[in-house]
Amino acid sequence: MGTENRKTNCLINEKSPYLLQHAYNPVDWYPWGKEAFEKARKENKPIFLSIGYSTCHWCHVMAHESFEDEEVAELMNRAFVCIKVDREERPDIDNLYMTICQIFLGRGGWPLSVIMTPKMKPFFAGTYIPKKSRLSQIGMLELVPKIEEIWARQNEEVIDSAEKITLTIQNMILESSGEEIWVQSKTSESSGEKIGEAIMNKAYDELLTSFDSEYGSFGRAPKFPTPHKIFFLLRYWKRSGNPEALNMVEFTLDNMYRGGIQDQLGSGFHRYSTDNMWIVPHFEKMLYDQALIAAAYTEAYQVTRKKIYKETAMRTMDYVLRDLTSIEGGFYCGEDADVEGEEGIYYLWTLEEIRSVLGIEESELIKKVFNLKEAGNCEEEVSDKKTGTNILYRNRPFDVLAAELKVSTDEIEWRIELDKEKLLEARNKRKRPLRDDKILTDWNGLMIAALAKGFQTFGEKKYLKVAEKAADFILKALYNPGKRLLHRYRDGEAGIFGTVDDYVFLIHGLLELYEAGFKLRYLKAALCLNRELLEHFWDPVHGGLFFTADDSESLIFRKKEFADTAIPSGNSVEMSNLLRLSRITADLELENTTEGLERAFSKLIQKTPSGYTQFLSALDFKLGPVYEVVIAGRQEAADTVYMLEELWTYFIPNKVLVFRPEGTDPEITTLAAYTKMQVLIEGKATAYVCRNYECQLPTTEVNEMLKMLNV
Repeated sequence: MGTENRKTNCLINEKSPYLLQHAYNPVDWYPWGKEAFEKARKENKPIFLSIGYSTCHWCHVMAHESFEDEEVAELMNRAFVCIKVDREERPDIDNLYMTICQIFLGRGGWPLSVIMTPKMKPFFAGTYIPKKSRLSQIGMLELVPKIEEIWARQNEEVIDSAEKITLTIQNMILESSGEEIWVQSKTSESSGEKIGEAIMNKAYDELLTSFDSEYGSFGRAPKFPTPHKIFFLLRYWKRSGNPEALNMVEFTLDNMYRGGIQDQLGSGFHRYSTDNMWIVPHFEKMLYDQALIAAAYTEAYQVTRKKIYKETAMRTMDYVLRDLTSIEGGFYCGEDADVEGEEGIYYLWTLEEIRSVLGIEESELIKKVFNLKEAGNCEEEVSDKKTGTNILYRNRPFDVLAAELKVSTDEIEWRIELDKEKLLEARNKRKRPLRDDKILTDWNGLMIAALAKGFQTFGEKKYLKVAEKAADFILKALYNPGKRLLHRYRDGEAGIFGTVDDYVFLIHGLLELYEAGFKLRYLKAALCLNRELLEHFWDPVHGGLFFTADDSESLIFRKKEFADTAIPSGNSVEMSNLLRLSRITADLELENTTEGLERAFSKLIQKTPSGYTQFLSALDFKLGPVYEVVIAGRQEAADTVYMLEELWTYFIPNKVLVFRPEGTDPEITTLAAYTKMQVLIEGKATAYVCRNYECQLPTTEVNEMLKMLNV
């Protein structure tokens, strides 16, 4: 039956694709807001809070089993006021209640299910809940009446318990972040100590201990790409010269690009692998993964010059340009795992389908290359039974396969690329997974940074052009200086106050973009955003940045995030931003601010440093040596272009780059006064290199510049 004849609930006017997916549920959903909480208070009902996102497989499963079911919906509507939240649209709410769930259960995930009082105080938390009880897991048909009865008969006890639970959790969060020290002392000086190079050695040792020497990455399945660990290990390798650090990077990246976690036909990476070997993914594709993974392969290419790393980085970025880029210029959130309720079906192949596209001979080649089986190589997650379908993945390099088939590697690569194009063309005729077309500021910032780095490293101007268009769109549609940065744009409407991640990831992207194209509007926007960030998110008592602004919606308590998760923590990225902005503008006060970040979280980092690798990458920058490079020249002149291309080619993570155009007082001198005297010598492009506040003689010779940079 079409949706036009079905009853809608209060989600029908929302912008989030995830909320709109539930607008026709028989559950009487409300969006997060005053109306729902007022209804709960007025009717004295608890709130059932369900948090998920549009590309989440198990969110779809729970929705189909329970939220689309009339029997379950009737129970929920009678017992609760039901609220739906898109975790991507409201990361502040998700961040808070996911922490509560993890404390309740010792784990977390989506869909997130929380039952709480009308005052937002939780007394039950879970993740996926089946319709009917099975084994030790209670189902919705049993849970809802049980909660309803407890709420009716023991109302005061439940409310009192929820109050106590909330207070306990709040204290646990304060304790886990080290803030109880601040509460006792009221002084930043005693909160924690500065940390040095020894903590980086400890983090490396922890990563080495957890490293999977058989398939790469750290720990066991499920395996998530963790690019921030790759970034740290590359910097640790450069600092220490330890070859094992680089080996861990290469071995992990090699297994990832060969695995089913990479879409071998259309490129881009799926969210995570359900197995140790990177073969069987959960099939959703997220923008933030593409951005961070592309950046990791780009940096690995700078270090190793391995052709496959360049190809993987560029194909990942090209996937985003092709499938996740809006007409306005922003980047969409991602693509679903499911098509019509079946996960991964868009990406899976039977050998019969392969043969119908390629014919017998080429199908045999593809069968060998991508490990395809007549009975299928893909198993049902629950039953472990073969499905008859295949995931495309590789387990050996092309040169090994070429030797086995007694042909050249070039011939193998050429044939495979041609076959992949035919298969992709055939796959494009299938019904595609749903695309979540929200545009989020924080994830766009990460993608802008990746594209800017891609332009610098690979010289592809399309990446710079697309990154600039995205940045211009975000700054126009989601930012008004003084009125603040917004988080979400969709269907012509921007909304929701930005979080710390929106600010710091966009600043990060703008800094990378400035160093790629040297347009001052991006540097000026980064400085403006950073001032607003420190004004509204900085904790002057305890140090560090809150996840939400001082005038954002009030939740039951205000949190800080410092450990890395699927994406790096905002506090860690801001550490890097502050250091870079300080060196670009010669504003030492910005670098001094990092002392507060360091002290606020040093005790946490010392406990498990491998959980804070993004912060340690920033610490690597701070410990130096740091290079400040000013290129004076005519931006389009051949000698300037050559000097910049050589500079961009190498892995020099601890540098800032400023371009000083010719002229008496170009605008850059108002932001970085020291550039006034850094002019062209004899009309030639000139490099001014300083290391740890000590400046070398300027040079017009590229090789001399590279010597100064120790590359």
